[in-house]
Amino acid sequence: MVQQQALRDFTQAMTYFFGGTHGKPTWRKAGRHEGFRMVAVQPEHIRRLNRKTGVVWVPKVGWVRFRWSRAVPAAKSYRVTCDRARRWHIAFAALPTPIPPRGTGDVVGVDRGVTVSAALSTGELLNAPQLSPGRHRRLVLLQRKLARAHRGSRRREATRHAIAQLKAREVEARKDWCEKLSTDLARRFDLIRVEDLRIADMTRSAKGTLAQPARNVAAKAGLNREIMRAGWGLLVRRLEDKAPGRVQKVTSAYTSQRCSGCGHVAAGNRKSQAVFACLACALTLNADVNAARNIAAGHAVTARGRSGPPGRANREPHLPLLRA
Repeated sequence: MVQQQALRDFTQAMTYFFGGTHGKPTWRKAGRHEGFRMVAVQPEHIRRLNRKTGVVWVPKVGWVRFRWSRAVPAAKSYRVTCDRARRWHIAFAALPTPIPPRGTGDVVGVDRGVTVSAALSTGELLNAPQLSPGRHRRLVLLQRKLARAHRGSRRREATRHAIAQLKAREVEARKDWCEKLSTDLARRFDLIRVEDLRIADMTRSAKGTLAQPARNVAAKAGLNREIMRAGWGLLVRRLEDKAPGRVQKVTSAYTSQRCSGCGHVAAGNRKSQAVFACLACALTLNADVNAARNIAAGHAVTARGRSGPPGRANREPHLPLLRA
């Protein structure tokens, strides 16, 4: 019976994958994907005991207490999971309520980066929270200890659990930051424009093959970690959930080299990671803010020097004449 159910689940997963609606199914890994999902949940299966505690009915288990951290909607299903830090969570599946627009027509551009996690066209520079220096130092020491520990030993398991706790703290802070920022943007602006980035391709490993080994693998791995820590994908996903139909993705080509004031495009405009100085109009401002303004205006320059909408040429402005 169990084998037949597993075969049906696998067949359904492959059908969804080839249909293009879901990703490729993966093998279950010990310590991850721990949990189960319950469907056909009735309203009487969820009760609230007091301000901080509730109970949920789990078949063949009974009533299970959980912390009432937020209002529980009228859910049709829920999932109980255990993360790598050995903490149990329950998530009720429900459609989020969209945040209504203000109706003022305000547009904002969001430029995502590594040094600055999110730069807004209004001039705001925002960074995703990370571990404190003390916790980061402890994480490095624990990772070194994990590398020396023997596989299958109790010391290795305790070290792995300590690392998981620090990682979980960092993930929770990043999720909280993305939730608050996405809610704030959805309330303040009617239209939100972001870069159309392929994060999965940008964070792909650069190890190469045995015949053709890659170069600077450690540097690329460090860059991938910083991109994931910035929460690029989570921020846009929560924006699309809270402001459906009000999030536009703009091609990121040459947005960092285009002047938001006059439209001049040149590689020399980007003086450094943080400084943008236009060679034509001498406009100087933060490079991430300049890119965010180009995103807000919907400007995306191709390799041939033409902007996104067809028929509009991105012409280079004439330099001012020097008078004697």
